[in-house]
Amino acid sequence: MNKKGPVKISNKRVLMASPYTLWILAFTILPLVVIFRYALTDKSGGFTFDNIMSMFSPIQWKAMIFSLEIAFGCTVICILLSYPMVLAMKRLGFKRKGFSLFIIILPMWMNFILRILAWQMIISNNGILNFFLGKMGMGPLNIANTPIAIMIGVVYDYLPYMILPIYTAVMEIDEDIIEAARDLGAGGFTVFIKVILPMSVPGLISGIVMVFVPSMTSFVISDILGGGKLQLIGNVIEQEFTTGFDWNAGSGLSVTLMLFVLIGLLFSSGNKEEGKESVIW
Repeated sequence: MNKKGPVKISNKRVLMASPYTLWILAFTILPLVVIFRYALTDKSGGFTFDNIMSMFSPIQWKAMIFSLEIAFGCTVICILLSYPMVLAMKRLGFKRKGFSLFIIILPMWMNFILRILAWQMIISNNGILNFFLGKMGMGPLNIANTPIAIMIGVVYDYLPYMILPIYTAVMEIDEDIIEAARDLGAGGFTVFIKVILPMSVPGLISGIVMVFVPSMTSFVISDILGGGKLQLIGNVIEQEFTTGFDWNAGSGLSVTLMLFVLIGLLFSSGNKEEGKESVIW
């Protein structure tokens, strides 16, 4: 065996990975360094923690709490919608499963802004929804520019990111295990609670991370469906950069939000590892 073989293979791997490494350095590490630099300095360049601590000022903290409420509500609703849909898809044949996944993914092929603008047209006071409600003799729903409108937007946009990982986890469950539970007298609800839910925890945790984090940091949906009246923390950060031109304050808020997200990801990662090792019977 050639002793230089492993070295050559290692060099090839390094060479093949170099474009990815350069991409990460240029478009991830370097921007983060710039953001942290602005976050830890004032306008004169002096070191300060004021930009990071500004998250706890009344306006920013109110936006943060509202963002957490929207993200938590969106995540819970997506979970409640995803499991029944996935369980129904599990019973379908191979072709119908593929078609169902195609229907779920299809809206994601359309431009994000266009999809949100479509919802604005649907739920506005003079929109399509109230038009049909009026035809049926029912009163109009004034949900435009409300937290409900924002919730509709985030649930619609991020629901596929909850369905897909749960679908993957549920499809990997051996049907014999489910049949064994039914043979032992477990009903449908018991089978779900004792078998399907515990065994799909890794997919559930992945879905929670993929839905909770972007729904909390979103700002376009609240701008369009909230009419600019309701602000998530993403809106506050965006305005600091684009309207106030205060990169120090915007970077400080971004770093604080990043810390919240990282803590959530670490917690979710720990729960995911535990979910792989435990099944409740």
